[in-house]
Amino acid sequence: MPRPYEWGMEQTGWAKSAARRLAALYEADFGARPKGRFRISMKHLRQLADRRRLYPEDLQALEREVYELGYVLIDLETFCVVISQRTFSNYRRVNEDALNQ
Repeated sequence: MPRPYEWGMEQTGWAKSAARRLAALYEADFGARPKGRFRISMKHLRQLADRRRLYPEDLQALEREVYELGYVLIDLETFCVVISQRTFSNYRRVNEDALNQ
């Protein structure tokens, strides 16, 4: 079986399309917020991706495509979270002193 990075467009085209839809949802006004992070159930993610099942390699392909658009898809087993990469740039960093406490 070919690895995900060896797949042709016909096998990963769904991931690009689904990633664009997730990015559009991030920018959309819903849930009492003008835009921003959101969670999506696996059921709705499968529906959005037009897939019966999402296998680990499918989620990995989708994570990569979402990342290329500037977002992060986090799999939390029963649902996924979509968040902007920019969110993480202001997080505090662990240094040597913190590790040695």
